[in-house]
Amino acid sequence: MNQRVYEAQAEYLKALSHPTRIRIVNYLREGERCVCEIFPYLGEEQSNVSRHLAALKRAGILSSRKEGVSVYYRVQDDNVFKILELVLSFVKKLVKEKMALLT
Repeated sequence: MNQRVYEAQAEYLKALSHPTRIRIVNYLREGERCVCEIFPYLGEEQSNVSRHLAALKRAGILSSRKEGVSVYYRVQDDNVFKILELVLSFVKKLVKEKMALLT
């Protein structure tokens, strides 16, 4: 693989490297949601949520559509859920191993 491929992979993973962004992606697992639903669910300021949504969209993880004054977001490719599930599995394994060391 060439450098650009590695950089693209890093950008994709970087977009997922914030807890709020992971929460957003998981919230959108059930389907498209309006920003007006996303920010109350997260309990964060709309401006902060909008920045995270923009980062996920730039990375190609989310897409959006406008309907009147509302903007709706959805996950572009369900493979992102597989990535998050693999990471969660890995984290659980690490925690289990660390707990075993403590006992």
